[in-house]
Amino acid sequence: MGHYHIKDFEAISGIKAHTIRIWEQRYGLLKPTRSETNIRQYGDDELTLLLNISMLNRNGFKISRVAKMSRAEIEQKVRSITTTNLEHANQVDALTITMLELDENEFDRVLNVNIAQLGFEEAMELVVFPFLRNLGILWQTGTINPAQEHFISNLIRQKLIVAIDRMNVAKNEAISKSLLFLPEGEMHELGLLYLNYLLHKNHHQVMYLGQNVPLRDVEKVVDIFKPDQVFSIFTSVPAASQIAGYIADLSKIMSEGQIYLSGYAFQLYAAKVPQNVVLIKEMADIRTVINSKLGLILNTSEK
Repeated sequence: MGHYHIKDFEAISGIKAHTIRIWEQRYGLLKPTRSETNIRQYGDDELTLLLNISMLNRNGFKISRVAKMSRAEIEQKVRSITTTNLEHANQVDALTITMLELDENEFDRVLNVNIAQLGFEEAMELVVFPFLRNLGILWQTGTINPAQEHFISNLIRQKLIVAIDRMNVAKNEAISKSLLFLPEGEMHELGLLYLNYLLHKNHHQVMYLGQNVPLRDVEKVVDIFKPDQVFSIFTSVPAASQIAGYIADLSKIMSEGQIYLSGYAFQLYAAKVPQNVVLIKEMADIRTVINSKLGLILNTSEK
């Protein structure tokens, strides 16, 4: 069970701490416990309820009305909203709730509705990746159970692998060769798998090395595979103080090709990079960058 402070709730739900306190005091919607130092503490049930209440309020339900609903009625209304109203914030909250409740069937339902309505790429970029940012907040605050993270990450991973497997690219049809890897110690693979999907879809021959790859191994593969470009994503490694040196070494290894780097580590990164390195600040920009830099036609309207 998670243990959250009111500031965690504010960060995850987008609802101001002051508003949460009012809802508690006026309507009794949440029932926090108190720590030994008299600080409010909440559990997974309260977070799930808050996300449900927030979704209803965002979709026109007055808090005074929600306060009179049973838990089952709240959940039924939320389910109806996530089926008929594809506002991204609703869907992100819905995925967060499925993770907290370890509800695989509901996760599949929510994600499949989004894929059917938005298409696979839009569903990933507008719903799944924002959800993963919320997951990062939960992880950083130490309030999420690792089993919950593994549960939801593996479900998303399965969706990506199935999508990739549907796209077999013959070597003689490939327009370019791409090498994908995560740095040594980096285990957050979902963004790289999505890149793998996009490149396969657009007729690249992809060498996918996956997680936790030492740079010396990358160098050996570059010598043999001779890729036109390399893609990598930095989330937790290398350390901030080591990024510039790592990029310089990778640039030398790929001196004859282009390097594309993305990930959380580059959100505030302002140092200059070598000429053959392109930084992609947001995962949602990846399709645009691939399109403009590699001259690919990305079908954004495919459902």
